[in-house]
Amino acid sequence: MAEQSCRSMAFAGKIVLANDVIEGHVLVEGGTITAIDSGHAPRNAIDLGDDLLIPGLVELHTDQLENHLKPRPKVDWPVMSALMAFDAQIAASGITTVFDCMRAGQDEHDTALGNDIFEVVNAIANARQRGLLRSDHRIHIRCEVCAPDVVVQMDELAATADIELMSLMDHTPGARQFTDIESWRVYYGGKSGRSAQELDDLIERKRAQFEQNYRTHRSALVDMAHAQGIALASHDDALPAHVDESIADRVSLAEFPTTMEAARLCHEAGICVMMGAPNVVRGGSHSGNIASEELARAGYLDALSSDYVPASLLLGAFDLTRRVDGIEFAAAIRTVSLNPATAAGFDDRGEIAIGKRADLVRVAVTDEGFPLVREVYRSGQRIV
Repeated sequence: MAEQSCRSMAFAGKIVLANDVIEGHVLVEGGTITAIDSGHAPRNAIDLGDDLLIPGLVELHTDQLENHLKPRPKVDWPVMSALMAFDAQIAASGITTVFDCMRAGQDEHDTALGNDIFEVVNAIANARQRGLLRSDHRIHIRCEVCAPDVVVQMDELAATADIELMSLMDHTPGARQFTDIESWRVYYGGKSGRSAQELDDLIERKRAQFEQNYRTHRSALVDMAHAQGIALASHDDALPAHVDESIADRVSLAEFPTTMEAARLCHEAGICVMMGAPNVVRGGSHSGNIASEELARAGYLDALSSDYVPASLLLGAFDLTRRVDGIEFAAAIRTVSLNPATAAGFDDRGEIAIGKRADLVRVAVTDEGFPLVREVYRSGQRIV
């Protein structure tokens, strides 16, 4: 499954380019797209029939690996087995480049990998080196900024691992994702089973952590990211002040802004606005914040992330074209391919174009309009 040169191959049928859908063919040689034409297809071309050929999807934020590693409370699954199962799920969803999210900073209202994160990061690096993975896996560390141990843990990780994306998260009750304290109580109380008094005590502790750690930790993490060339993402921007902070910190990706105003300001500042594909599929946010569709209608949605459901990435793009007037199919596919690739600093993937990697997905569309992934190619090599 490692990247390698392959024989020449061609696909003929409906081809989804960055700005258009054409009837034509794509020629692949040595894992790279070498020709795109609407003329007569080569004799040996794979006939797509009624299927579509789209670029491989690029996923910047999925925490599903943690669910494979800890499938039940108090259950730790063998790391390599979890990684293989996760990789298979990702590839079968049409995702050829994936940023595996792991959380740094022990957060007492939620579970985290803790010191196991080092074992997991090393396992990913080892599996990549040995060519065991179908998709191209990269590392995205989600930093719980107010956690007491986050800076120390990130220092150690950055010294040993190839981290390419870092998100700056603040889950203080009453801020960002959970400006409504009652929503926070319902969400985290339901997950943890804590009593009302225990939640009240936790709120006070987390607010104290914010006052003590937020500014110094964020500054240290931002400095670390820029010194090591790690792309930065903000998380759950809600207020203009949050966006001002993101601009000052040279953030390139805004993950899940919670208000129209924050999304607009990020978009206008040239920060890629990424929302959850499950938000699109479900028709709204599970925590009561701005809906992805609303941002799409306003023109402020740049990219989608599968977040907690890998299969939602492609389905979310299809749903955008069905639900939002003015979004053409090629534009919807850009939100899950070219736009996230650009935000992550990739210029070799994310679109079907001459000179780009042959990361390709053959997609059928059911009678109900749902996308069905039939075949997936990474650098011209079939992985699904």
